[in-house]
This record gives sequence, C-alpha cells and structure tokens, in this order.
Amino acid sequence: MQNSQPILKQAHYLHRNGKLAEALAAYKQVLILIPKDLNVQINAGNICLQLEYFEEAAGYFRRLMKVNALDAETKQNVNDALCFAIEQLGNHAQAIGQYAQAEAYYQEILKFSPHNAVYYYNLGNAQREMGKAAQAAESYLKSIKLDPNDADAHNNLGNVLRELGQLDKSIVSYQTALTLNPNLYHAKVHLVHQKQHCCDWQNLTQDINEIRGWVKHEPRAQISPFAFLAMPNTTAEEQQLCAINWVNNRFQTYINNNKTNFTYSRKSDSKLKIGYFSADFRLHPLAFLISELIELHDRTKFEVIAYSYGPNDQSPERKRLEKAFDKFHDVRALSEIDNAKKINADGVDILIDLTGFTQSSRSGLLALRPAPVQINWLGFPGTMGADFYDYILTDAFITPPNVSKNFTEKLALLPDCYQPNDTKRPFGAISKRQDNQLPDDAFVFCCFNQSFKITPDIFAIWMRLLYNIPHSVLWLLECNSWAKSNLIREAKKHSIAADRIIFAPRTSIEIHLARHACADLFLDTLPYNAHTTASDALWAGLPVLTCVGDTFSSRVAGSLLTTIKLPELITYSLVEYEKKATQLATNPELLKQLKFKLASQVKSSELFDSKKFTRNLEQALLDIWKTFTKD
Repeated sequence: MQNSQPILKQAHYLHRNGKLAEALAAYKQVLILIPKDLNVQINAGNICLQLEYFEEAAGYFRRLMKVNALDAETKQNVNDALCFAIEQLGNHAQAIGQYAQAEAYYQEILKFSPHNAVYYYNLGNAQREMGKAAQAAESYLKSIKLDPNDADAHNNLGNVLRELGQLDKSIVSYQTALTLNPNLYHAKVHLVHQKQHCCDWQNLTQDINEIRGWVKHEPRAQISPFAFLAMPNTTAEEQQLCAINWVNNRFQTYINNNKTNFTYSRKSDSKLKIGYFSADFRLHPLAFLISELIELHDRTKFEVIAYSYGPNDQSPERKRLEKAFDKFHDVRALSEIDNAKKINADGVDILIDLTGFTQSSRSGLLALRPAPVQINWLGFPGTMGADFYDYILTDAFITPPNVSKNFTEKLALLPDCYQPNDTKRPFGAISKRQDNQLPDDAFVFCCFNQSFKITPDIFAIWMRLLYNIPHSVLWLLECNSWAKSNLIREAKKHSIAADRIIFAPRTSIEIHLARHACADLFLDTLPYNAHTTASDALWAGLPVLTCVGDTFSSRVAGSLLTTIKLPELITYSLVEYEKKATQLATNPELLKQLKFKLASQVKSSELFDSKKFTRNLEQALLDIWKTFTKD
C-alpha cells in the first residue's frame, strides 16, 4: 500500500491535468499493487470512457458491479457508465455489420438497464439484420411499451411485421409512425409500398407524387430505391436520383472511413476469378435463373465463387448451387469489413452483386471496394447510383443508347437478353382446368406477377377485357389475403363478379410451371414487368403480352419477347396493349398461331440456350477485364 502512494499521487495529478493516457497507465500500475481499490478502478474506467476504450472501460465497470461494498449512488454511477460503454460497443458493432456481436451487447446492457426503450430498439435493429424477424418484433414491442411515442420504433416494427407476412399490422405501424412524425419519410415510402402489395390504391397517385417531390427536393430523405421504382409514373431520371440519395445517406460512412486500402493482384496466366454475391442462393427466383449458368462456366478460364449472406433453407435449389460453384462461402456471420477482407483475400477479380437494393441487401460492402471490378446484375432492375459499381449487365432492348445518362454504371450489353434461364427447371404433370378451379369453356387471362406490380390503370384494363369478353376469367397469383379482398372489391366497382377472378395458391415450382397450360394469355404489368415470371410463362408455352415503358423494370419482358422472336406481343402504350389483348382473346386462330410459333421457338431460341448465354456472359466479363487491365 505504501509503495502505491507516490504512483497514485502521480496518477491523480496527471488525471487533473488532462493527461489521460499517462494517468491511465499510472492507475494500472497502482492496481497491480492494490487490485481491489474501488476508487482507482472507477477512475481507470472513467478515463477509458474518455479515451473511447469502451471494451476496457466495460471490463472495469463489470467487475465493479459485482462489488457489494459500493454505496447506492456510486453503484448507480457505475451502472450508468457500464451501460454507456456497452451501448457504444453495440453501436460500433452494428455500424460495421457485426450484428451478432451487437445483439449480444444489447442483450447484456438490458440486464443492467431493463427499462430503457432505446436499448430494446437497438436490440431489435440488430436482430432484424440477422433475419430474426420474430425476435426483432418482440424487442420493438417492448421498446414501444416503454416509449409509445417513438416513431422510429413503430416504423421498424412495421418493417419486421411486413417480413413476417403481417401486412395489415405493418401498415398500422407505419401509419402510427407517421402520426407521431409526419416527416418520417421512409415510413411513408414503406406504407405506400405495402399498400401496393395489398392492392390498396386509395390516394396512391397523391402519395407517390409527394414521394417524387422528396426525391427531388429532400436528398436526406430515406427513400427505398426498390420501393420507388415499383411506383407508377416514376421516371428513370428520378429512379437514378433516388438511388444516388440512398447511397449518399446509407454508405457514406463506409466510403469516408474506408481504411482497408485493398490492393489487387493477379497473375496474367491464371483463371479469372468471378465472385457472385447474393442473399438469394436458395428457393428463390434467382436460383431458377442462374443455376445452370454456374454449372456451365468454363473452368479452364474461370473460377466461380459464391458469397452467400442469406438463409440456408436446405432446399434442393440451395444444394444444387452449393455443388455448382467451385467454392461456396456462407458469410452471414461476417461483418461488412470482414466479408470484404475475405473477398479481397480470395483474389476475386470481378465481383457481381446479384441482390442490389432488394430485401436483405448488403450492397454497402461494395463501397469498401474488395474487388477491382464490381458489377450490378439481375437482382435490382435499375441503376445502383454508386460509383463503386463499375458496370451493369443489360442488353440493347432494356437500355437503348439514349438511356445511358440515367445509369451511374457503364452499360455492359449482352448480345441477346440480359436474363439467363435454367433449362433444367422442374416441370410437373400438366394439370387440368378443373384442378385449378378454372372453367373449361372460358378464355383464361392470367398474371402471376406479385400483387405490388398490379396498378389501378392495368387492373382497369383487365376489368374492361372481362366486361367486353363475357366468357373470360382472370387468373391471378394469390399473394396475400388483403390483395385478394381488395381486388375483388375493385372488380365489383367495374361490374365484374367475384367468381370471374380466380386466385392460384402458391405451390411448388414444378406444379406452378405445369399449370400455365391452363391459361390462354399472360397479361403483363406496367411499370414493373414480369421478369422471371415472364420467362416461366414462355418456357411453359404461354404467350406473354407486355407493354414497355422508359425504365429498366418496364422493359424486361420486351427483351425476353424480342429474344424469343415474338415482337408482335410487345406494345408501347396501354391503349395498344388493351387493343391487342382484345384481338388475341377474340381471334382463336391468331392466338393458336402465336402459341405454335412460341412452341417452336422455346427449344431453339437464344432465350433458353444456356450454353450460348454462358459463353456470351463470359466474353462480356473477359472484355470488361481487358478494359480494366488496359486502363
């Protein structure tokens, strides 16, 4: 004890004079001599807080919380300091994408402060990032119980309720959030998008126009690029601006604090390493597009590596992809930085983001620049608005020369359609109409697009078709019960009986593909076309009538039809679209000829020539790499 006094006196002096690092070193020397001195431990912990050594500070305060000798006031001060330290650790872990660690910190802090709404809110955020929607919902509800007026908590509860399929409750949460904070822009965007999923079109045009104004005049507003491009009347220019704003708001921290300083090296005689980055290597439309492509890659020229950050659903589609890649890495548990370090250490030459701004996006990783060339493809049908994407893979129909100004990426054009297809799609036994609750003698219009793609204008056309063609029905995918009820209600407004709209339940892919044979004509949507659903229909021999617009998502079906040499099914206005649908539905011979032409094209068309598509893609990647190495 006596030997510690000079050091302790020096520590106090340094502490008073703001020489914190030296004071901390002196306090540590004292603790070697008298490790149970509570005041010295408190002083050391407080200095660690000031120096932002939060892990070390938490260590001191954790030990102090176990000491019974502290008086009530000191104990409370220590508790508060410990909570602050752990909160900072959790926030940092969350910021760099270490969500499991963030969850553990927030769970720990709630042991010391169980009535803090913010801590439950932060815990919910970490859990949501980990895909634990049910647990996140529980955390948000606890946060709201403690602080009912937190608009952000209501908004985030809406997000996880949406992911849990409770769309009605999610809409209520968003509405509550907006009542509490009318300027919570992202809550309004979520609300409008979920109402689209439910086909609730009340005030839709007014709401979308308001959001379009925010994109132009409120750059700090958090407007989801995916939700925005699905909104009718948004332009390609606006969609690009929305993406740019999103990147500036969400990824600027990554960009400004990027200290990875990645370098890239590649031997000239080695294979080109292609990394595919996605949340959707599972039972998902993506799997039915790319699986055969991955299997067909030329292994003498390419090494293909998967980086999967989505759930492993143990499906046959997942297992097939795991087998198809040369290496398959499940990187869900890695932070953004650690994931980027892995990609860079693996020597990936070209990194392809297959998810973009769709659900579970982790596109911020690409802001760290782990690969020398980075590409946007398939997942997000539009520009990513970020200069850390070098190219977008597209085709000449989807992106004619005059639209390049609306893309931040360079356009890398594939010679046919930009979309690959899997000729090994499982195809079940052809079902009968009666098995699908369809009348045998009716003309069956169908659309198996998701409900959010159905707009009031498109639906009004469909209802006029049913009204003018009495022996016809409309066959839709049953996406959710709210959309079903709302569409039936809207149909009645157009004098169409409920039994003329039949809803197809979700089922396995093989049964779904086979039941296309029961339909006569697939009616596409605008401004968000059928993408995988269009190629599914064409593969099954069902003609697809589309109407193209000016945005990426509104031109995909037109690209598919161009490639399969059925341009007569492409229209360029809704007036022409309705006229063509009427013509096909009332002229059996014309429709028969179209189906015959489609059937003859399916096996010979470039659209379903997986080998040719793979070679074309590989050549595009080689050309991109050649350009990079020359620059």
